[in-house]
Amino acid sequence: MRDSQWTWTPGDSPGAFELRGELPVHGVSVPLRLGGRAWGSLNAARDNAVLVCHHYTGTMRAAGTNPDGTPGWWDTLIGPGRALDTGQFLVVCLNSPGNVQVNDPEVITTGPATLHPDGQAWGERFPAWTMADLHTAQCGLLRALDAPHWHAVVGPSFGGMQALQWAARTPALAPRVAAVVTSPVAGPVLRGAFGPLLHAAAQGDPDAALRETLRLITFFGLGADGMDLLFRGEDVNAYLRTRTATADLRHVLDIGRAVQTHDLLEVAPLDDLCRRWREHGTRLLSVNVRGDQFFPAAEMRDFAAQTRAAGVAHTHLEFDSPRGHLGGLTDTAAFEDALRDLLGTAPMPPALDTAEVSHV
Repeated sequence: MRDSQWTWTPGDSPGAFELRGELPVHGVSVPLRLGGRAWGSLNAARDNAVLVCHHYTGTMRAAGTNPDGTPGWWDTLIGPGRALDTGQFLVVCLNSPGNVQVNDPEVITTGPATLHPDGQAWGERFPAWTMADLHTAQCGLLRALDAPHWHAVVGPSFGGMQALQWAARTPALAPRVAAVVTSPVAGPVLRGAFGPLLHAAAQGDPDAALRETLRLITFFGLGADGMDLLFRGEDVNAYLRTRTATADLRHVLDIGRAVQTHDLLEVAPLDDLCRRWREHGTRLLSVNVRGDQFFPAAEMRDFAAQTRAAGVAHTHLEFDSPRGHLGGLTDTAAFEDALRDLLGTAPMPPALDTAEVSHV
């Protein structure tokens, strides 16, 4: 039965929707508004919904066309006949709280830059939500859909963290989980390097600080090879100006803080996680890019080895990409077949393999 505390309201454009509900965070009740997009439709049993979780600077536009004419960030995977087959599934993507692109007029989110009920911006009053709070909001989405569980929860990077949180917190509601270019814990790169550098870059004039934080995210996302590939002969600052147009520094920092709360072993010890996954028949897929500057592949590789040794159905694969971490968005052919197998979708006609993939 639908939960009246969480409501799904269709938007003005096809597939657009808005989720509303009250999210308690550290004793503060936040009237949450999060926009989303949906493709496909629910079946009679309402058990064919797939939650796609977006990356750090991503939005609900996982598929379709962006306002500038470019495709959605996982458009190659979402649609009729694709791995996330919209002929079989209702595929939904929901903005996170504190979404970085808060100044995009089509992006609905609640965060430091949005209005408090008193009519002023939340600012520093916005509570420090965690991955657990985001999971609670997404549970509200599931209840608003009146669905018994997700068919699967999938996502790249920050989205992969969210997918893993579903596996750890409510395995009965997420029988299939795909975590792409991420880790089971926010490790030393995020906590010991990226986090401090992000805060250092955020000092001074807010406009300049926003540009410099996005420059840092771009470098970590692409690495040296990716920066050279995309920007040789190009103006990096011109690219950053386009990115700052819809972003807000407070939201960049809000997401940057929240990702550092990700740790599956704080949800439960590994033995307990594995026991739950065996009992529920949970199927896990993890995918990493070798040379990723955000998430060393070894973090997930070692975790996958431990879960498989404990009898969990966990498939792990790695591949090389000249775009580093962003290969999880651009080089989807490297893991499309594994994602199809996880979701049970039929394969497409054979295509040329452009990536060297190894199952570990």
